[in-house]
Amino acid sequence: MAIEKHLKLTGTSPISWKDAIVQTVLETSKTIDYLTEVTVLEQKAKINDSKMVEYFVTLDLTFTIDNDRRS
Repeated sequence: MAIEKHLKLTGTSPISWKDAIVQTVLETSKTIDYLTEVTVLEQKAKINDSKMVEYFVTLDLTFTIDNDRRS
């Protein structure tokens, strides 16, 4: 039986929403194994002097549980 878990995370980037997504997934993959899906829940940006200066994404990351892992 496959079991999936979901994490809700917020990541940021000074470059773009896409970069915020990529960097958040990359950082998460350093400590969470078996990532399988990402869903973008929300996108926001900070504006300064009429320019977007920071991009925020809220993600739902899915990963599977390793049933064979030893405690």
